Amino acid sequence: MAQLFAGTSGFAYPTWKPDFYPEKLAQKKFLNYYASRLNAVEINYTFRRLPSASTLEGWIAQTPPGFIFVTKAHQRITHFDRLEVSEFSQLFFKAIDVLRMQKRLGPVLFQLPPNLSIDLPRLTVFLDSIPQDVPCAFEFRNKSWLVDEVFEELEKHHVALCLAESEKLVVPQRVTAGFVYFRLRKEEYTAAELVEISEKAKALLADGKDVYVFFKHEESPAGAFYAEQLLKHCK
Repeated sequence: MAQLFAGTSGFAYPTWKPDFYPEKLAQKKFLNYYASRLNAVEINYTFRRLPSASTLEGWIAQTPPGFIFVTKAHQRITHFDRLEVSEFSQLFFKAIDVLRMQKRLGPVLFQLPPNLSIDLPRLTVFLDSIPQDVPCAFEFRNKSWLVDEVFEELEKHHVALCLAESEKLVVPQRVTAGFVYFRLRKEEYTAAELVEISEKAKALLADGKDVYVFFKHEESPAGAFYAEQLLKHCK
């Protein structure tokens, strides 16, 4: 049965007190509390460093079965090597394998830099190199990538096009994998907009596709409340 996973991009925000986190809650208990209300989180930590096994095991211990961690691919892969196949990619997947083994790993998000324009041969070689048993999503931030040839390559490799809101780009609502990945970046959503999002999620779930939705964290916990409402709407 298809599932909806909803949360925010990160969780360790003291400014969410007291509206989301209780005023006296210690920061080391944030993840445990977050996971009592939401069922997934997008982790930016892995964009800057390779996590140790003990760090990942600590995250798992603080969350209930079924809670999912979506990891952002390390910047060396996306920004420095710019999708050039290297041993570091293998190191990255090995580093997060604890999550996969414990069935806690969601999609890996490859967020490409805005100054990286389309290079279809490079993308194809890179997609051929990544593990087939790890779901992956690509967020393109240069409009040159948003063409049918790229979408078809993603489909061929069962990789999702990240449907990210952006002030600069309009990303086509193209489903290229067996799951769908939304990054919703607005600071505020109306009740009508949340209903529209939930109806879209319900339709995708009914079509048998897992849906991942991550709201922007901001300084307030609004995104966490949006995610919580979405989970309730889609029950």
